[in-house]
Amino acid sequence: MSQIQQAMAMLIAAFNKYSGKEGDKKTLSKGELKDLLTTELGDIFGKTQDKTALDKIFKDLDANADGSVDFQEYVTLIACITMLCNDFFSK
Repeated sequence: MSQIQQAMAMLIAAFNKYSGKEGDKKTLSKGELKDLLTTELGDIFGKTQDKTALDKIFKDLDANADGSVDFQEYVTLIACITMLCNDFFSK
């Protein structure tokens, strides 16, 4: 597999690792999202102990306001973070 294909597989695997622990296997609950952010993106998000910040992230991600974050919403977060990192490291 190419590096991009490997990265795609890793993104899918990370989502599936956390989704479904609290319900629907195809979505992330707020608790599952917190676990994912803390464990997988802790260097960027810190320990995400700030409930208000977590609530805002979750609300902003939950584009369809269904109370969960689906794969498309998750990938949007990852894409935005990747763009910010690219901007930061390009300076």
